[in-house]
Amino acid sequence: MLIRLAENYTSTLFCNAYRNMAAEATARVQEFFTDVGLFIFGTDISTEESVNRFFDTLFPVIYNHVINPGLTDISLEYAECLRMARRDIKPFGNIPRKAIGQMGRSLLPSRTFLQALNLGIEVINTTDHLHFSKDCSRALLRMQYCPHCQGLTLSKPCMGYCLNIMRGCLANIAEVDLHWRGYIQSLEELSSAMSGTYDIEHVLLNFHSLVNDALVQAHINGPELSEQVNKVCGPPVRKPMQSPGCSLDQNKDNQGLKMFSRDSEEALANRRK
Repeated sequence: MLIRLAENYTSTLFCNAYRNMAAEATARVQEFFTDVGLFIFGTDISTEESVNRFFDTLFPVIYNHVINPGLTDISLEYAECLRMARRDIKPFGNIPRKAIGQMGRSLLPSRTFLQALNLGIEVINTTDHLHFSKDCSRALLRMQYCPHCQGLTLSKPCMGYCLNIMRGCLANIAEVDLHWRGYIQSLEELSSAMSGTYDIEHVLLNFHSLVNDALVQAHINGPELSEQVNKVCGPPVRKPMQSPGCSLDQNKDNQGLKMFSRDSEEALANRRK
């Protein structure tokens, strides 16, 4: 839900402020947040590479629509050159590096926290389905139902007796207690580390602000970036213009000619009369 909301925020930025390139940019946004989700759920993905790939693929879109717009789109080969040159040209300044730092410090703890929670669930499910020994079952039976034999249906066993019975029944898993306490403490420490500046909610929901800053910087430095691009990739190579030709249905043309010919013949015949 959080990832989807952050994706919508970023896509909305393009739809509202950069409508002419929204369709292309939104596809890059979807790819990036798909990587974010995969990383959090355990896939072996580099957050640094995901951020870099996002800005790499975004640069040709920005160049085509903002920095150096033309009558037609740049060619696929030229777009690939821009993508590969982005890290050297640095059209977005230090914004990508800043995003890499924020994502790394927020996503990794969140991923670890989620994995730890899943581990805790497995432990709880395992201990919840343990089978008690016969001695434990007999002791529980005596503790719960022996007062009933004397008509004391509302009386509860004393605290000491109850604790002794439970200690005996849980003796086999008592060794888990120390590790469980350490596990809970680690979760609390990890949860504290996830709050503040690098809280995953804060980082993801503000990613669109970083993207906007990057776009503004590229727009301001447009002339300089164009010169740098020309040195690396050459002048823009654009797709050829498509001439707006007429699409005619040959069958309809033939039918039209036949009808015209028939009407002409009838008109001549009437005149002769």
